[in-house]
Amino acid sequence: MVNNIIEQIDQYALTQGDQVAYDELGIEHTYAELKAASDSLAAFLDKQDFPDKAPLMVFGGQQFEMIVAFLAAVKSGHAYIPVDINSADERITDILEIGQPAAILAVDALPIIVEEVPVYRPDLLADIMSRDDHYDLTHPVDGDDNYYIIFTSGTTGKPKGVQISHDNLLSFTNWVLGEDFNLEPGEHFLSQPPYSFDLSVMDWAPALTSGGTLKALPKIVADDFKKLFPTLPQLDLNVWVSTPSFADVALLDPEFKQENHPNLKTFLFCGEVLTKTTAEKLTERFPDAVIFNTYGPTEATVAVSSLAITPEILEKYDKMPIGYAKDDTQITIQDENGAEQPVGEAGEIIIAGPSVSKGYLNNPEKTATAFSDVDGLQAYHTGDLAFLDEDGLLHYQGRTDFQIKLHGFRIELEEVAQQLQQSQWVKQAVAIPRYDADGKVKQLLAIVVPADNDFEKPMDLTNAIKGDLTDIMMPYMVPSRFIYRESLPLTPNGKIDLKGLIAEVNGNA
Repeated sequence: MVNNIIEQIDQYALTQGDQVAYDELGIEHTYAELKAASDSLAAFLDKQDFPDKAPLMVFGGQQFEMIVAFLAAVKSGHAYIPVDINSADERITDILEIGQPAAILAVDALPIIVEEVPVYRPDLLADIMSRDDHYDLTHPVDGDDNYYIIFTSGTTGKPKGVQISHDNLLSFTNWVLGEDFNLEPGEHFLSQPPYSFDLSVMDWAPALTSGGTLKALPKIVADDFKKLFPTLPQLDLNVWVSTPSFADVALLDPEFKQENHPNLKTFLFCGEVLTKTTAEKLTERFPDAVIFNTYGPTEATVAVSSLAITPEILEKYDKMPIGYAKDDTQITIQDENGAEQPVGEAGEIIIAGPSVSKGYLNNPEKTATAFSDVDGLQAYHTGDLAFLDEDGLLHYQGRTDFQIKLHGFRIELEEVAQQLQQSQWVKQAVAIPRYDADGKVKQLLAIVVPADNDFEKPMDLTNAIKGDLTDIMMPYMVPSRFIYRESLPLTPNGKIDLKGLIAEVNGNA
């Protein structure tokens, strides 16, 4: 059992320092290197006179130095805010405004000019990490201190910073390393999601606290089939961590099968719906592997329920259940009035337990709305609909609001609409999900009332709108198709009829 995340990772540097902790396509870094580099950076951070426990933004991609920066931050008593290199400029600005970090550790070059806080640039960080300075753990992040803060999509157009404490992370990590998943020490974990997406915690946390190796898959490779397909077998994976959508991409290659991945024995899925179709394909291709469907919001530390998808489960259910709650967590299903629903009746998932966040950073109003106390435990009101069956198995039924998951990313439809309307060519806009037969979001559409323009073709207008939004909207939030209309339908209350448009687009009107 892990008692302290930081000390556990450091311990491997002392007992098996030559073990590879991070492998980026053959560029290897050991646990000893991880400790030495993070100690040196932590020593530097201690000298900067930051406010006590103030968070630090860490900006970059999928590289070893990101893990070093995370570990250095928490060693020096500061939570970190991971921000991905592909983030839109406006999102970075919003996170700076809301998160109020004491400084930015720019592992990659920042695309914007920041003057309000110190920015430590890549060349300086590289020099600091190479100094091999001694460091004593005297004031690390611990207990209820924030370990990391991940910013998610928000309904107001501004992202929300989810605070995850050291204790929250311990609850999750010990669960993944426990009997439910039967992982072994020293395994090779796929590390593909960006660090700004909390699914990444499902790979780095159990890997680095069990003496394992993170097998990093940079976005430039993951996004290119010609590079991805031949690369995957070379990673020699034991544990696959991703959204189901990324597994669907891998399955496009007929050579993605057990014969070419003889040591791949565990699939861990989270972030979106695992369809029966995907589960069946994986079971056929990897008959000796165990496929886990897990569920959880960022606010409850990655995941809180799991289920091994066996042939019996595939035979019994058309939609894959999202699992049984982990032992230290209480899941209840409530109706709109807060009354607990009986077995088999759908309602909102309420999660209570030690992995539930204390709330949103510097946002007491949103925190008060989404979090509460249940039987003395911190609880989060997810907005997800589900029912519990007589065995305590959780069955997902969708969302209570207009939040969707697309390729594992949580997206608020209202936020997309607000950002679309920042284009000079857009008068009104809504974002609409299109679902496939399995109920999974397969496409995000924009229905737009355009401003007056002289474009000859709709495609020219679309390209102009996308151009306006380059530095405003995250790439994964940009709709893949734009539909133009003279007006948008309204409800009797005078609001845009979003539900009606969703039904129309999905053939349910």
